[in-house]
Amino acid sequence: MTDRPTAATPADRDLVGIDTSVPHTSRIYDYLLGGRDHFEVDRRVAEHAFAAYPGGIDGARADARANRAFLGRAVRFLAGECGLRQFLDIGTGIPGDDNTHAVALDVAPDARIVYVDNDPIVLSHAHALLRRRDDGATAYVQGDLRNPDEILERAAATLDLEKPVGLVLVGILHVIAEADRPHERVARLVDALAPGSYVAITHIVDRAEGGDMRLLAERLNERMRDNYPATLRSPEDIGRFLAGLELVEPGLVPVTEWRPDDQAPHPGARSIPILGGVARKP
Repeated sequence: MTDRPTAATPADRDLVGIDTSVPHTSRIYDYLLGGRDHFEVDRRVAEHAFAAYPGGIDGARADARANRAFLGRAVRFLAGECGLRQFLDIGTGIPGDDNTHAVALDVAPDARIVYVDNDPIVLSHAHALLRRRDDGATAYVQGDLRNPDEILERAAATLDLEKPVGLVLVGILHVIAEADRPHERVARLVDALAPGSYVAITHIVDRAEGGDMRLLAERLNERMRDNYPATLRSPEDIGRFLAGLELVEPGLVPVTEWRPDDQAPHPGARSIPILGGVARKP
């Protein structure tokens, strides 16, 4: 019997080829967030790998929610205080009610959002999302961060790259290997954006109290596709993704500490091993 997502499957999703024997980062993230669009293989890998995470699988779930909450606060800040009306979200995962488009359009109904991902399940969700909107505000590009020129070319059909854009790289950079030169890829994207653009990132760090991050990465990479390995980095290496940009206060910090509000989840006494920050292109 073919493995199916735990949610009811829309008819058009069956048209998209999905390898249910191989886990994918977007579906593992969906599982950690309590979503319903993942497969048994994603659940097994998550339970096994995140046993090595600080706080175990429950700690990983709490921190996934904190990472998603950072996304909401960052986009709200960019659309509100910074007045951005264009967003390029790469590695978006499965769009939900708290993703970039929902937050940005709530603040600014004229905002334009382009999503980029390479998971077929994300593609099927994106088609449904586009059908629900006919104003052209939200678009989807099937692409890969390792091919920035292709992303920019396709995004230009919806976004005006001569005007400021919010580049969202939340939860994607730690699945791009050093061999794929991720810092160069991000720099290429930033170079193509207009002055006054912003970059928002999150990234899992390579060390954490109460967890074995090396073992976490090893367990994830036992089953992930060879070309999407978990690649955890030091805070210094994570900061290099924002080199040459103007960091917004409070800088690159644990995601729960970035402009928290009353709704921001908190992991408790332990320090969260996910850094987040927002920076402006001068």
